Amino acid sequence: VRRTGQELEVQTPDEWRWHGRHVRVVDGSTVTMPDTSENQAEYPQANTQKPGCGLPIARVLVVFSLAVGVVLDATIGQYKGKQTGENSMFRTLHHLLKAGDVALVDRCFSGWFDLALLRQRSVDTVARQHQLRSTDFRRGQRLAHDDHRLRVPKPARPAWMSPEQYATLPAELTLREVRVRVTQRGFRTKTLVVVTTLLDAEQFSADEIGELYRRRWQAELNLRSLKVVLQMDHLRCKKPHRVRNEFYTHLLAYNLIRRVMALAALEATVPPWQISFKGTLQTLSNFLPLLALCMPLDAGCAALIDSAAAHLVG
Repeated sequence: VRRTGQELEVQTPDEWRWHGRHVRVVDGSTVTMPDTSENQAEYPQANTQKPGCGLPIARVLVVFSLAVGVVLDATIGQYKGKQTGENSMFRTLHHLLKAGDVALVDRCFSGWFDLALLRQRSVDTVARQHQLRSTDFRRGQRLAHDDHRLRVPKPARPAWMSPEQYATLPAELTLREVRVRVTQRGFRTKTLVVVTTLLDAEQFSADEIGELYRRRWQAELNLRSLKVVLQMDHLRCKKPHRVRNEFYTHLLAYNLIRRVMALAALEATVPPWQISFKGTLQTLSNFLPLLALCMPLDAGCAALIDSAAAHLVG
């Protein structure tokens, strides 16, 4: 899974990247599995369900490439218990991010320590402001209307962080906050505040920050493709190690379909996120028997790419 994702990511054209930088979109979800004693022991059901009435449930966290949508890495773990949240799972994948990357995440990843740990790796973050943090644009250094920089001091050490790691973090963190106004009809949210470590207002305008955060929704669409189109919402294996095999097999199939979508996007000179995932899957399913049995390989692959490129979405 990692190899197929990274191979396609390094071949990404510059025009598909954001300011020439690799953007990693992170999001989590849950999957269920058959109600066996082995699965219940490894992935217990939710506390809200009575014994015998629920299914074992696992939390998954996936890191996508924003440019081509492939899975770069993922992890699966228990749904409940200490250090089982999406933040903790993402910290185990910080090694995936390289200097100069941009992490595009939701508000649950916008805590001070999450931002500081990524900045320690020279990784920038774009996230929605956490609901427990207030924003006052009269404070800090004003960059433009509803756009400012401010310094946030280091909070007290959390229980999950060691004193040694806490000591390596800076005494304060310089952050930029941008208020984004949503004018498109039909959108539920009308205003939101985006927090980022991209501090240069001339290089990264407020409108560009807002548009980038809007593209975070592609992670939700990618998870929908995995869970609905590829039917990963309920896994079918009866033992935990087989469940994990099944989970990564879904990701592998997803990456291979994304590769066909990327080739189709290059052929049609459109961004890959304008190619339909379900349309590509249906086209691939129809072409594979022909390619295996009777159609000349070169001509068949060219026809496959042309057909996939015809499935455009809004």
